Amino acid sequence: MPAVKEIQEKMRARAGELLRDGGVSMALGWKRGEFCHDPEPAFFESEAELDNFVYDGFSSPLLSKYLIETIRKDKQKGEGKGSKFLVFLKPCDSYGLNLLLKEHRVERERVYAVGVGCPGMLDVDKIRAAGVKNMRSFDETETEVTIHASSGDKTLARRDILLEKCLVCKGPEFAVQDEVLAPGLPSFEGGDRFAGVTELESMSPEERFSFWRNELSRCIRCNACRNACPVCSCNKCVFDNPQSGVQAKSNADSFEENMFHIVRAFHVAGRCSDCGECSRVCPQKIPLHLLNRKFIKDINAFYGAFQAGADAEARAPLTNYEFGDVEPGAVVKRGGGA
Repeated sequence: MPAVKEIQEKMRARAGELLRDGGVSMALGWKRGEFCHDPEPAFFESEAELDNFVYDGFSSPLLSKYLIETIRKDKQKGEGKGSKFLVFLKPCDSYGLNLLLKEHRVERERVYAVGVGCPGMLDVDKIRAAGVKNMRSFDETETEVTIHASSGDKTLARRDILLEKCLVCKGPEFAVQDEVLAPGLPSFEGGDRFAGVTELESMSPEERFSFWRNELSRCIRCNACRNACPVCSCNKCVFDNPQSGVQAKSNADSFEENMFHIVRAFHVAGRCSDCGECSRVCPQKIPLHLLNRKFIKDINAFYGAFQAGADAEARAPLTNYEFGDVEPGAVVKRGGGA
């Protein structure tokens, strides 16, 4: 099983080969950010630029959505009709690419997808909560992470500082790929991803309303959740359309706070792959994934288990009518049954 640093070098070498040989015109990966814990999505157009390429436990940002605008601009130039764009995908990221392919947001022939093993992505907030201050660098293995900070060195068990989404990992298999580098890294699948939803369902309506009002009241309408979501990819969002009547760059009242997130949750219902990016990027730490998981849980109860993005062809339950479907007005009982 290769170490994380070895995977990074394999990725860098493979991207260099494809760029040098003309197999792809650009490579989409991650580059070093301002801090060691914030690598940024980046396009690399030459082998020389790969010196800044990075892949580590903080390479959480999902990349495939960046292909939409890149391919669109490439078409507008009228250049490189047969050119391809390399994108690196962790197993959970591959579901997002399948959704973009299924909805014709990205053309399969324009993408060269390389799957990379993932040891589980790290949560910087959990690291800080463990007493780490001013993180400067880190060393990692599949089981431990040693943090070097102004507060001193600290070694933490990897499982204790993983992002929430990684504790309920879908597994190490790729939903779509052209080749795989370093497969077989351990996953942390097996957790109950609906535990938080079940807890909310056990509350009274008044308690649930209070919970979400408290959470959503912190929303600053930065749109980070929308921008990170692989299926929130409309050419023009209704909340940016001045003709819609709901355009707003800030919330005028609590109704607008609720409406933005509820509309977005309905918009991705049946299409959400549960990548967890909405919650990860939220600067206010609103658990937006719980809204999406409520829809996923209910859809599973009504129509049978369904994983959005598992393939690029299967129609989602909410867009595929069958005679055995539940009647309008059906509700899910607390505990999950229909």
